[in-house]
Amino acid sequence: MAASAAFEAWHAGGATFRHRGHDIFYRADGSGPPLLAIHGFPSASWDWWPMWPALTARFRVVACDMIGFGWSAKPHPYPYSILDQADLHEALARELGLDEAHVLAHDYGDTVAQELLARHAEGGRLRLRSVCFLNGGLFPEVHRPRFIQKLLAGPIGPIVARLSTKRAFASGMTAIFGPRTPPSPELLDELWTLLEHERGRRVLPALIGYMAERRRHRERWVGALVNARVPLRVIDGPVDPVSGAHMVARYRELVRDPDTVELPGIGHYPQVEDPDGVLRAFVAFHETRVR
Repeated sequence: MAASAAFEAWHAGGATFRHRGHDIFYRADGSGPPLLAIHGFPSASWDWWPMWPALTARFRVVACDMIGFGWSAKPHPYPYSILDQADLHEALARELGLDEAHVLAHDYGDTVAQELLARHAEGGRLRLRSVCFLNGGLFPEVHRPRFIQKLLAGPIGPIVARLSTKRAFASGMTAIFGPRTPPSPELLDELWTLLEHERGRRVLPALIGYMAERRRHRERWVGALVNARVPLRVIDGPVDPVSGAHMVARYRELVRDPDTVELPGIGHYPQVEDPDGVLRAFVAFHETRVR
């Protein structure tokens, strides 16, 4: 299937549910143990497409476009927050009749997974069986945001978002991929289409408030890792300038019995750059560490 056809089929094969009165796009495919696949910023569930056939052969995989992202609603104004995105995933799990799940998360989605892990420790309704993190800002003190992210988070964020161009977006995305695994022009077109859906640029400054949230809730979210009682693994692209080898080093400092896998030469989007490598590490995690 050609990339453009696959992209259209991904959208056509999805469904929606309502969260706080807004339509949320999701895919739920496959059979087996439930797996929540949680995407990053500024993309969408489409990130999981390169791994989707292999994942759905082993799991019932559920992946939504979180509110403000992709094909989902992008209300403005709206109180975007990691806490609300965790609420959204709990609501989707209830919608699908799930009371437990494994998690595979990336980037922004890592922080959502940390909040879900904290709720699990508190006896929350959605019980987590395991969590696997791809590149993301698990520790705010070592997160290295790009210049554009700092601008979006600042007082001129709305102006920066409004003036952003597809060319600048493509350049920024390419800079965080590995030098030998750059995003294809087709992928960049698709990601821009998802960003532009429902005038998505205008909500970027609100969404990027997650960086301040990470600092504000550091004790809770880092504590969820340090005190976790479910199996955890980090699979990381170490040449990622945002959350690469330096993030893994911090993880190994703070988390007891750290289980980490680094994929040589890979950048911020390992599930896109090296889906086979991620799959091998993810399946091995489930076969050796997860009960």
